[in-house]
Amino acid sequence: MEILAVMVAGVLVGATVFPARLKGLNEKLTLAATALLIFSMGVLLAGRDAFLEELGAVGWASVLFCLVPVAFSTAAVYGLTNLFLSDIARRPPGPRVAAAQGGGAPGESASCGEAVMIAVAVGALALGVAYGLAGVPLAPVDFVADHSDAVLFALMFLVGISVGGSRGLLGKLRQYHVRVLIVPAGIVIGSVLGGLACAPLVGMSLPEGAAVASGLGWYSLAGVMMTDIAGAKAGSITFLANLLRELVSFFSIPWIAKHLNYPTCIAPAGATSEDTTLPMLVRCTNGETVVLSVLNGVICSALVPVLIEAFHQLM
Repeated sequence: MEILAVMVAGVLVGATVFPARLKGLNEKLTLAATALLIFSMGVLLAGRDAFLEELGAVGWASVLFCLVPVAFSTAAVYGLTNLFLSDIARRPPGPRVAAAQGGGAPGESASCGEAVMIAVAVGALALGVAYGLAGVPLAPVDFVADHSDAVLFALMFLVGISVGGSRGLLGKLRQYHVRVLIVPAGIVIGSVLGGLACAPLVGMSLPEGAAVASGLGWYSLAGVMMTDIAGAKAGSITFLANLLRELVSFFSIPWIAKHLNYPTCIAPAGATSEDTTLPMLVRCTNGETVVLSVLNGVICSALVPVLIEAFHQLM
């Protein structure tokens, strides 16, 4: 509950007093906090006695917890959008956003940002694992690794500021009414069902499997929360599965846009549809879908800690 309170405080600050000119600084601080959290998780993971022996099992479980929830989410969103968003899903596709904007430069710039984020995440994890395996203690590094909860609270506050500073979202909410909940509902339902299906295959309890899949692509927060809740192995599975989900989204969105419908392209992206995977959605879909994807990302990001904590209570 403390995590949710911190995030709400950040939303209020972002919506009221946070200067728009500091948005770039907030993004950099968010990236830095994310890197510190992932580094701490790598240190904790590598500190396990059987880390190297478990790595194969963790890798297989992570792939499973990526692909099955993505498949279930895609199926659920496809069915729901055809039922409740037929005016968007079934009509002839409108002009693609990248074309309407007159070129691909913005998308290319954002794609560069994605690459930086993924590189930082992977690099931080690799450094953490290397430090944990080295067994050479450094006081400042150990201090950061031992106080990952404080970094987590800082990250939640910074993310809250970003959500609160998203202008124009309330107007779009009024335009689409309750239908903005269709895509996030399908993503959550499909992800949770996918987690429940994967859990017995990797020896997890059903609530733990549902919690792992409830990361919805937000690998940093979900990985750290699951490490605190269920240990380093569950945390690493959660981190890798949700990082893979983000990577898989880049390859699956073009295929879904061509063979299913535009709103369904949001399904694999999950919580990342408002940021890292948005450039791919911009290139492959239309303006209405991009609006839905931003709203979906905000909703899913807010739901991730709620869902994980809810399933934690059932473990």
